[in-house]
Amino acid sequence: MSAKQILLVEDDQRLSESISRTLTRKGYEVSPVFDGTAGLQAALGQRYDLVILDVVLPGMDGYAICGELRRQRPRLPILMLTALDDTEDRLRGFEQGTDDYLAKPFDIRELHARMLALLRRNEFMDEIPMQTRLQIANLEMNLLSKTVTRDGEKLELTAKEYALLEYLLLHQNQLITKMELLKEVWGLNFDPGTNIVEVYIAYLRKKVDRPYEPKLIHTKPSQGYILRPEY
Repeated sequence: MSAKQILLVEDDQRLSESISRTLTRKGYEVSPVFDGTAGLQAALGQRYDLVILDVVLPGMDGYAICGELRRQRPRLPILMLTALDDTEDRLRGFEQGTDDYLAKPFDIRELHARMLALLRRNEFMDEIPMQTRLQIANLEMNLLSKTVTRDGEKLELTAKEYALLEYLLLHQNQLITKMELLKEVWGLNFDPGTNIVEVYIAYLRKKVDRPYEPKLIHTKPSQGYILRPEY
């Protein structure tokens, strides 16, 4: 099996060298980049299995890079690093589409554990028999073009709205809790004390349900959400 290709975008040269050295010993091939603009160009120009991305970078910050990668490389795993440990900063990263977040300083063992989780998840998705469309009632998601239509009309969704809807479609007719959505869509293993899930469910309802029939997104008070035709 060929070594996993890791793009490391980190402007702290000492930290970059430490991470690169450790991951290389573990069998990864690491490509270090020290500038945000160069990091984006590298991520778009070559094939990587995972990107480790600092937030504060010269040239282009990590949030902007993450957002652009999500638009052009929607399935590329992204792990963001930051010295900013505020909940709002982390939520901003998740809204741009990062898969996970690690605050500095960190133990390299935790970094590796989070990498393994993201790589395993991506491999699992790759092993699923190729499915190009998800559908319920007159709502259809094209997984290749990353487009969504309802009753034949194209819906304009943000990256996070798309990710939330995709998760609901993959688990349609099942009760999904708020904590499950926080973990699987935002990568949070705790409740950050915000109403971010409720806000994004409202965004989806406005775009996906409000102008159309039947209604698909339903709230079960104190339990969670179900995607299924109106019941």
